[in-house]
Amino acid sequence: MRILTVAFNPAIDQTVTLDRLVPGEVHRARSVRQNAGGKGVNVASCLADWGEDVSAYGLLGSDNAASFDALFAVKGIEDRFIRIAGTTRVNLKLVDPAGTTDINLDGIAVDPGRAEMVAATICDAAREGDLVVLAGSLPPGCPPDTYAALTARLRAIGCRVVLDTSGLPMKCALESAQPPHVVKPNRDELSQLLARPLPDMVALLEAARTLRDGGVALVVVSMGADGALFVSDEGALTARLAIGEVASTVGAGDAMVAGITAALAEEASLERTARLATAFAVAKLGMAGPNLPALASVHALAEEVIVTPIETAATTAAGETR
Repeated sequence: MRILTVAFNPAIDQTVTLDRLVPGEVHRARSVRQNAGGKGVNVASCLADWGEDVSAYGLLGSDNAASFDALFAVKGIEDRFIRIAGTTRVNLKLVDPAGTTDINLDGIAVDPGRAEMVAATICDAAREGDLVVLAGSLPPGCPPDTYAALTARLRAIGCRVVLDTSGLPMKCALESAQPPHVVKPNRDELSQLLARPLPDMVALLEAARTLRDGGVALVVVSMGADGALFVSDEGALTARLAIGEVASTVGAGDAMVAGITAALAEEASLERTARLATAFAVAKLGMAGPNLPALASVHALAEEVIVTPIETAATTAAGETR
């Protein structure tokens, strides 16, 4: 069993730390850092820190690929990216005490032929039993059903597919006859996907079960400081862990996807999956860039995760006995 991650639209994340962000004002940065990133790259980076062998696929602009080259070399990630003419997008993250303001660009425009080159490379390499993580947005020119079509091909090979995207690409994948095995929307993304508000745990559970009814084996809904909801055929539960010192929130959701994937690789139970995914996300908050701390720290955090069966959580949210 191998792990493959896919990023059609990677990015260099430029994080600028400010004392206070005031729209319309001139600011002086306290610090600036750049990291090779994008969802698929961040997932691969965290999995490599965990000790997994990871191969990373996708499209990279050849003009500024050096930071990606360095990351892959340092972490031992197999680089299967296709280089294309142009510059990989730079996403701006403005960090102040109120939180992180994201300014994300579209990325290099590609034609369907380029997307097919990536898909063909992945499918040629994939084998039955492999885990494939499809993560991030699609660049301009990439058909919105790209993830749906690739998921169908990978499932035909016998791969398990983890999808972390949003909007139309997610909608296409979920409406496909062969949906991904795992999806991880956040609360807002799930609400937009289903075109209805999700004000409480009862509504979130119903929404997650809607995706399960469509063929998704595991639905994980991230809820920020409220933790995450995990729903599979084993049942449903919430997982939460107190957040300590935060170095950067950039990539925390991607770290959760890495934790889910690591749990799938070990054929973990739903509770173990929730513990590991939550520990990855919280551990990453203490690190700058798409990195995990020492493995002993992640293991310790996993033991501290508060796991609550959904019946208890839903009852509390609804204020009634189920």
